[in-house]
Amino acid sequence: MTALACSTCAVRDRAACSVLEDEEREALASVGRTRTLSRGETLFAAGDESSACATLISGALKISATDAAGDERILALVHPSGFVGEMFSPFAHYDVVSLTDSTLCVFAGAEMERAISRYPALATALLRRSQEDLHAARDLLALSGKRDAASKLAALILGFAHGASDSSCHPSPIFDLPLTRGEMAGMLGITIETVSRRLSAFERDRLIRRDGARGIVLKDPARLAALAQL
Repeated sequence: MTALACSTCAVRDRAACSVLEDEEREALASVGRTRTLSRGETLFAAGDESSACATLISGALKISATDAAGDERILALVHPSGFVGEMFSPFAHYDVVSLTDSTLCVFAGAEMERAISRYPALATALLRRSQEDLHAARDLLALSGKRDAASKLAALILGFAHGASDSSCHPSPIFDLPLTRGEMAGMLGITIETVSRRLSAFERDRLIRRDGARGIVLKDPARLAALAQL
């Protein structure tokens, strides 16, 4: 881990810490560290006996749980500026795993607790972010309830596009899929073959264009959004 560099942080204007004054942010940065993860590397594992939290600077994370049969259930996705971790518990409840090469700023839970007590604006920002993340997680889980595979996949792709965007209003026109086709299939309750067929159909209908193994270019986000609502 290395010391934080807030002045060059890519999410300094979107993360919860953006509400702090410069000197307050520098004080918080002094007790945090930058950490890099490779794709598939675990940040927190369920049952870990350490209290810590982190803001995602770049990349993507998944929050998941494994049932008694050994099947993984993805509960939420974390995009840049997202906040993860346990501050008020001595152990982690879920696995947090990097979906791509990722960079984070990490804090011990005790240090973040002290910061929340010291800076009320930070506490409010984290509460607001937690509420937003809860709504996003519910929306993600609700996708499996949609009846049509095309609708499910369209909504998921738009979710990825919004997560990759620097704007709160508009999806990113170009982004990489953070999940494999198998992971998308598992989340949506459909088969890998169906995911592949629907992606091909979206491309044929000029809703998207695929760029390499994971790249997606939105060609007609309005039509994709309309399909996601079915």
